[in-house]
Amino acid sequence: MGPYEYEVIKIEGEYATLKRTDNDETMFIALALLPFGTDIGSRLLWENFEYTII
Repeated sequence: MGPYEYEVIKIEGEYATLKRTDNDETMFIALALLPFGTDIGSRLLWENFEYTII
């Protein structure tokens, strides 16, 4: 599956809300699973079960 691109739209405590760039799907994920330096507005690539900042 993938790759998919996401944008971080909200951070609440230790969790972030991600929005897929190709549709309106959102997901809630722990910040510990995201790359160091992820912030609101960051664009992420999910591929091979790993997130990277693009």
